[in-house]
Formats: sequence, structure tokens, C-alpha cells
Amino acid sequence: IFLDEVDAYPASADEEGDPVSLAEARSLTFAHRRKVFLVSTPTIRGLSRIEREYEASDQRRFFVACPHCGASQWLKFERLRWEKGKPETAAYACEACDAAIAEHHKTAMLEHGEWRATATSVDPSTIGFHLSALYSPVGWLSWERIARAWEAAHSSDEAIRAFRNTILGETWVETGEAPDWRRLYDRRGNWPAGTVPRGGLFLTAGADVQKDRIEVDVWAWGRGLESWLVDHVVIDGGPEHARSWDTLAALLARTWPHARGAEMQIARCAVDTGYEAPAVYAWARRQGFAQVAPVKGVEGFNRASPVSGPTYVDATEGGRRIRRGARLWTVAVSTFKAETYRHLRLDRPTAEELAAGASFPPGTVHLPDWVESEWLKQFVAEQLVTVKTKRGFARLEWQKLRERNEALDARVYARAAAWIAGADRWPEAKWRDLEAQLGAGDDAAAPPSDGVLADGTTAEPSAGLIRRRTSCGRRVFRSSYLG
Repeated sequence: IFLDEVDAYPASADEEGDPVSLAEARSLTFAHRRKVFLVSTPTIRGLSRIEREYEASDQRRFFVACPHCGASQWLKFERLRWEKGKPETAAYACEACDAAIAEHHKTAMLEHGEWRATATSVDPSTIGFHLSALYSPVGWLSWERIARAWEAAHSSDEAIRAFRNTILGETWVETGEAPDWRRLYDRRGNWPAGTVPRGGLFLTAGADVQKDRIEVDVWAWGRGLESWLVDHVVIDGGPEHARSWDTLAALLARTWPHARGAEMQIARCAVDTGYEAPAVYAWARRQGFAQVAPVKGVEGFNRASPVSGPTYVDATEGGRRIRRGARLWTVAVSTFKAETYRHLRLDRPTAEELAAGASFPPGTVHLPDWVESEWLKQFVAEQLVTVKTKRGFARLEWQKLRERNEALDARVYARAAAWIAGADRWPEAKWRDLEAQLGAGDDAAAPPSDGVLADGTTAEPSAGLIRRRTSCGRRVFRSSYLG
């Protein structure tokens, strides 16, 4: 039996049970001479079928000899070294002599390599093989391309997960333990509510629709998807009140002052459709889908993309059904929650390191000192746990530690809005373009705190809108990739 990509199989085949177990059961008649071959790209640690099967095998690795000292070893990603920002310098460091092994040695190394078991206390009838892309023959996937892919992946959890799964053949570890809200409280930053710090290059918002209110958080995003909470707005009244939607519409037209004197607007606002979808669809149609994205959250980590769509759904307006009346985006909330928690745990440079020119790691989440403890508790209100289904299969599931979790939900929607805007896929040129429009590339030329330049104007990117304010009025320049 040949079972391919077993980690992509559903937990149960039409309620009959595990597909792998069902397939193996078909071969029991030939138990003495049967062979069952399972192969797959691994997915999530603890849930991966191929990881479980490999750990029950003799765990064979392909050993190659160092061309310098002759030491035999299997290739590990942490031994691939290169100068930061220069993947073309990638070489493998021998674990015995630490000498740099160049790419051209790989052909001879592979030719004389051999498989060796690395586990002994297992069933000898089960053998397993693991091979990463580090072994790709010369001319296929080079070490330089692997290094380049790793550097490019650091702006996104999904990209890092894909790299580890597909390039290294390793499972992805979901770290879902909720960070301590007190630790977040102690390291809050200092910037006024409703203002955008210097690193912010565009804004998105996440709107969580509740029965009696709509809670909106506005986030600024910079390079590497570093983020800053800019504003927290509570709109009283709930989705059945027209004035609530009017207030939310006014929020889309509002501007937030940037530390460089700019005024920025929201590039994308993702609105939750979970509570009152028809009202969200109707409002989104009136606003236009260029700036508004109705979203539906789904659980689970087995999705090819953290955001999919848009799909066209029927909407109702005044009792009349409108075919394909709304565009709905589907958001894998589990993925973005895990990413948020991982980014909250990133080590930060000290004050001395920052003064010496160090920068924050990509993905760092900055929280201001005006957020209160209640908001922080909502921000870390869930924890990722492994649960067993009725049929005995393991599943990762987010569970609430407290009832209110609006801050976390709004963050997930704002992050989805950044993905929809394309920030996860922008090339370097687009980030430079945003910085150039803002003047972020030249700190010496940055405007003073009051935002007035020498020529009496104010230069600003506004999350998709770049505004220059003059005594004659405003000119608006639209960045095409932000809508």
C-alpha cells in the first residue's frame, strides 16, 4: 500500500475512522508479506501522522563525509552559515572541524553517503527515512536559495511554517501558551492614543461585532510586519442600529497623525460577520470593498493559506436578496492567534542596544501605555490546547481562559486585513516606496514633532493614501497596491 501526503488526510473517512488505519486493515490478509509505505510533508508537531510514524521507526538519516576532515554527519539547517543579507555566501559548517563546506562539494558527498539508523529501541520491522532540501543535488535547490528563502520567510509565521515543513521536512511547533498580561503591561511603550509611531507605514483595522457594540482596534504596520496599536474605539449600539454603522463609516474617513507629521487613513478594515452577517454585508457594499473586507473566522491549522477568498455570497437589503452581493474572506484565526503569541514572546533589545543602533525583531508587537489591564487580559484570553476527539484523534484547539476576548479577535482581523492588503507578499521595492512617500528613509530630513516642513507642507502616507497638506487644500495620491 502506498499512502502519499498522509498529513493532509482528514481525521476520519466519512465517520469510519482514520484513513491510514482503514487502508492498513485491507492488507491484513497478507500480513506476512505486506508492505505499507507512508510518505508526506510534515505539518504540525503532535498532530502529524508522518512524524508519529517516523518516531516509531529506526529513524534513518543520510550521513555524508566532510571533504576537509572526513567526519561523517547528517546535514542540519543550523549548520548552514551565511553573512546576514548575503545568502550567496551560504556554506555548510562541518560539525567536527567547523570548516566551511562549499556547495560544489555536495555531489561527491552525496555519491559516497549512506543511510544510518539513529534509533535502536524500536520495532525492527519498521524503517523510516528523513531527508531535507539541504541534500538537493547541485543544480536543483542550492544552499544559497535555501538561505534566501529563510531570510524572506521571517516576516510571516505562515512563511516560516512553510519553510520548515517543505524545505527542512520538519514539523511546525505551535506555541499557544498565553503570555502573562502583567509582562505585557510592564513593557508598554510611550506614545499618545490616536497617533502613529515612526515605524508605522500603513494602517489596518479589525472590527469585532457584538450584540450591543462594535469594538475596533487600529494597528500600524511596518517592515517585517512589526506592529503598533494606534487606537481602540468602542461604538455603542450594536449592528441593528444605523448610527453604529455610520460611526464605523466615519472611522474609515478619519485620519491619524503620524510621528513625522503625516495623516494616515485605514488601508483595510476587516469586519467580523460571525454575529450579524447581513448587516455587515449591507454596510460593506455601501462603503465599497476596496477598503472594507467582511471576514469569517474558521478554526484549524490545516489550511493552505491563512486567508482565502474572496468568495461571493448572497446578501439581503430591504428584504430583497442580492445575488453575489458581498465578498467574503475566510480567515484561519488559529494561525494568526499563534503568530500573535509568538511575536509577543520575541526577545527585545535593551535600551543600550537600541541606543547603539539595534532594531526590534521582525513581527514585534508594540503596545502603548494607555491600554488598560482589561484590554491586555482580553489580548491573551485564549490558550492553545491539544484535545481528543470522540474517535480518539488529537486536535489543536483554542480555548478561552476568560469570557471576553475582543482585543485578540480584533487583532486577528486587523492582521487578516494586512494580509488582504498584500503586505505578506510585497517585494522590497514596495516597502521602499512607502518609506519614500513618508520620508522614513532619511531621519535627518524628518519633520519636527508639529509636522510642519520648511516649505509649510506636511508629507504623509495614510495607509494607502499619501497626503500633502498645504494652505490651498489637500492632494491625495493613491498607492495602487493598497487600494
